[in-house]
Amino acid sequence: MKKGVIFFAVFFLLSCFGADLRVFKIPHFKKAKIKIDGKLNESEWKNAYKIDDLVQKEPVPGGKTPYKTRIKILCDDNNLYFAFVCYQPEDSLSIHTMLRDGEMYGDDYVYIILDTFGDGKTGFMFKVNAAGARKDGLISNPEYVSPDWDGIWTAKTKVYKDRWVCEIKIPAITLQFRKLHPFFRVEFGRYVAKDLIKFRWVGTTLDSQPYDVKLTAKMEGVENLSMGKGLSFSPYSVIRFDKDYENNNTVLKGEAGFDLRWNITPGIFAMLTVNTDFAETEVDTRQINLTRFPLFFPEKREFFLEGSNLFEFGIGLVGDFMAFYSRRIGLYRGKEIPIDYGIKVLGRQGKTSIAGLYVKTRDSGDIKGTDFFVSRVTYDLTDNLKVGGLITDGNPDGVSDNTFAGVDVIWRTSNFLNNRKNFIVGGWWGSSSGDIEGDDRDGYGFKIDYPNDLIDASVTYKKFGKDLNPALGFLPRPGTKQLSGGIAIQPRPKGWLGNYVRQFFFEFYGRQVKNVDGYIESWRIFTAPLNLLTPSGWHFEFNYAPQYEFLPEDFEIADGVVIPSGGYRFNRERIEINSPRSHSFQAGGRVWFGDFYNGRLNQWETYIGWSSKDGSIKLTVEAENDYGYLPEGNFVERLWQVKVVYALNPDFIISSYTQYNYSSGEIGMNNRIRYTIEPGKDIFIVWNYNWERFDGESLFNSKLLANQIAIKMRWTWRR
Repeated sequence: MKKGVIFFAVFFLLSCFGADLRVFKIPHFKKAKIKIDGKLNESEWKNAYKIDDLVQKEPVPGGKTPYKTRIKILCDDNNLYFAFVCYQPEDSLSIHTMLRDGEMYGDDYVYIILDTFGDGKTGFMFKVNAAGARKDGLISNPEYVSPDWDGIWTAKTKVYKDRWVCEIKIPAITLQFRKLHPFFRVEFGRYVAKDLIKFRWVGTTLDSQPYDVKLTAKMEGVENLSMGKGLSFSPYSVIRFDKDYENNNTVLKGEAGFDLRWNITPGIFAMLTVNTDFAETEVDTRQINLTRFPLFFPEKREFFLEGSNLFEFGIGLVGDFMAFYSRRIGLYRGKEIPIDYGIKVLGRQGKTSIAGLYVKTRDSGDIKGTDFFVSRVTYDLTDNLKVGGLITDGNPDGVSDNTFAGVDVIWRTSNFLNNRKNFIVGGWWGSSSGDIEGDDRDGYGFKIDYPNDLIDASVTYKKFGKDLNPALGFLPRPGTKQLSGGIAIQPRPKGWLGNYVRQFFFEFYGRQVKNVDGYIESWRIFTAPLNLLTPSGWHFEFNYAPQYEFLPEDFEIADGVVIPSGGYRFNRERIEINSPRSHSFQAGGRVWFGDFYNGRLNQWETYIGWSSKDGSIKLTVEAENDYGYLPEGNFVERLWQVKVVYALNPDFIISSYTQYNYSSGEIGMNNRIRYTIEPGKDIFIVWNYNWERFDGESLFNSKLLANQIAIKMRWTWRR
């Protein structure tokens, strides 16, 4: 800990200078008469601000390219308008999806980053592929965007023989910003999937992180943008049919509720949800668990995703601790708990960001209705230094009291030592209270991170007290001290080798977990002596990972297979191959093999994907097959997943997602139709069908478990 404190003190005193900013002013119209259709034939576009081209960021910063990009920007009283003209032969386009928030790694796309407060702290991301599929998210971290936020905005594309055009309209009420603020920060980007070329306007170095809102331009001319009255009213109605075959119960019912949003100030808004319903939410992706710790499943419910980035706490905690895990609210022991109402207050005022949440659930069976409260506040001491605090209160069991309180501090720069490098250092502390036995209730940690293109290195330390128990959080391993760190050296070869290898990734990472008494529970060293990406997008990797696990008690890894308590030292190896993501047909797989506790384990993970040229049809098949051979017995775990998506256009999507788990024998099918009449006005039809194969019988010899159909309409009015 002393070393971490010294590092933090030293680098806090280092000065940091921002990147040189471009400054431009866009024209403002009282009311632009623009139809979003990808044609750009309105007179307003002739007077828009024009950007002549973007700059290649990767693989060769500033390198020559045949892919020219033209951008036009303007605004009126209530909207921002953007247009991209992307020069590229039609037959070289890569499109794999029309799905809202679909996977676009192998697609040609453009994107916009908007920092509407103009302070380089948080922002919005808007992405559109060549088929017109939209993806958006909230930015609070230069390396990551939360893609689950769904804003109300419009985008259309049109493909020509030598170019494709994207036209975007973003209503001011969708954003948050300070009234009469003279500028937004903005960045533009483009990706050409066939050649793996990335373009940017400002952040054009290899070390520029993808969502760094400080590496942006100043866009003036937005001071007259108006949110109107700042009111959004979204009522819904839903009809459900539920058939439980095990208990022979049939239920048909209708429900209604609404969401109300009000901009208290231009930078802070409140949300009220009444009789909240999540019928349209996609089912969780199932996982195989061969550890003795619980698995993490991401949040997918829209009410909890709105502004979720403002609740993020700490640094270096991914997978090990989440102080606020919203899935604890409204879900308990695999059962959905009805929500009567919830209130959120979110936003930013000056140097302060706030996020508050109150939710009231009602009685459900033997679970009593509960009040939940969460509050998060951060303050920018300097352009680079942020401090914050978090409080959560409530327990999903409906009986016990539980409170967690914590503070964190993060210092971040993209111009480390005035050399345009990324550097992050930060720490956190927290403690839980309430109906908890024991006094070891604290947790703390720090991280030092140097995430750059050639060298990516970090070290993280975390200590979790054995009685630390955040009831609204996720903590799989309390009572441990965890030290991890490592380095990745990632050269980009030139000359003849550069014709075959785009980039190498030589990785060495270690992790050690001790219990509170100082005894080692786990350690693992992950190495990548071979890991490379070719210029065409092929990925090859070999890993060697020795590790150690101490089982404090017998561990039943599968039905009837119990590994005795004790210490186990074993080696694991992996081979992975993936085809280019830009291809219509994609395939890949990874195989883990080698020792496993006192036996052996082979894990085969494979996938096959195909999409039509226009992205209207997409088929994905994934399979994981695990074969364990232990003295205590052999076991097999299988997880098969099939997803089919058909899109009439980006606003009419039919999808089917089927999952089969071998050990439980359960098959689940989630079928969805989403029709977006216009942004903010949706109709959903969801059919969930679940059945189970008889023990020892064929997959096709099964019994029905449940049949659920829901039809939901959601309408949004904004003033």
